[in-house]
Amino acid sequence: MEQQSKRILALDLIKGMSVIGMVIIHTLLIFANVKSQSESVIGSFIVFLGRGTSIFLICMGITFMTSSHQSLKSALKRGVLLVFAGLFMNFMKFMIPVIFNFAPDNFIQKYGWNAPIEQQYVYLVLLGDILQLAGMSLLFVGFIREYVKNKYVILAIGLLVALVSREVSGINMDYPVINYVLDLLFNNDYPAYVYFPVFPWMSFIIIGMFFGKWFLEINHNSRQLFRNMLYVGLLFIAIGAPLVFLYGKYHYNGFYHMGPGGVIYFAGWTLVFLWLIFRITLHTKENNAIRILKYCSKNLTSMYMIQWILISWGKGIFGYRQHGIGYVLVLILFYIVLTFAVQISLDILRKKKTLVLFRRASMDETALK
Repeated sequence: MEQQSKRILALDLIKGMSVIGMVIIHTLLIFANVKSQSESVIGSFIVFLGRGTSIFLICMGITFMTSSHQSLKSALKRGVLLVFAGLFMNFMKFMIPVIFNFAPDNFIQKYGWNAPIEQQYVYLVLLGDILQLAGMSLLFVGFIREYVKNKYVILAIGLLVALVSREVSGINMDYPVINYVLDLLFNNDYPAYVYFPVFPWMSFIIIGMFFGKWFLEINHNSRQLFRNMLYVGLLFIAIGAPLVFLYGKYHYNGFYHMGPGGVIYFAGWTLVFLWLIFRITLHTKENNAIRILKYCSKNLTSMYMIQWILISWGKGIFGYRQHGIGYVLVLILFYIVLTFAVQISLDILRKKKTLVLFRRASMDETALK
């Protein structure tokens, strides 16, 4: 039982750190000028941290397989909710500043659009972020969890998704609504830009599911699981590295739309990193830092939405990509504190609402007696 709790702690720490990391990365990308992002040591390091999306997705796959909510219906419901949450977040990020007239001019101008302004707004609201990826993926992986019982078949499906990703990229049917779904799946840049298309990014979630299934089969032996992650990770790096560095045009093709070699290579390093974090946390005792990261992990989706909305609104106050690294570091601290403040405020409001409903139910029960 101790091993199981340690395993959960390792994943919680990873997800918790990803929340803090997202605030740091997004603040830099929005407020730092090009020189600060690319030429300063701190800026370059933070941009490098932004390549850690696969870590979150593999953790998502593991917890998806080990979650107490195992029904297909719950997976499909959550998938739909996450897609709409992504659209809502985009509306709050981009349209509220426009409606209340505090959107910076140079943000819209950077696209160099000649299209009608309404079409530009639709483009922004439909942007495909990680919430849409998670939501669309759940509509697929829910069926995998329900009907595929062999862990190696699960892994094969994950690798197959990566294998075909470059071949299916760009599929479209010239019907806007259908095409938006195809955008989220395959990324053809019409009618939206999708940073994380399901193909290939769902591969990381399914690879995580493979290890989640393995974890269940070895009776929650976390030491053995993470040791297996290390071995598989090293194998993936050995396979993916030559594909990425010798045939990069096809197998990498940029971080957001990588090919099969890129998926295998990044998955390999992610698994090695997860093993390393597990080793570090193996003898970690509960402290305030651990509690904060576990809180972030518990509220990952809402804090992701909160920090993106707040940072996007800040463009109208602090400007867009205009500042040096020192100014941005102050903003990073400001947005970390602000994100926690909003999340804690929402928690308090939710608890008050729950308490009011509980009291009301108690009064009704007393009246009936």
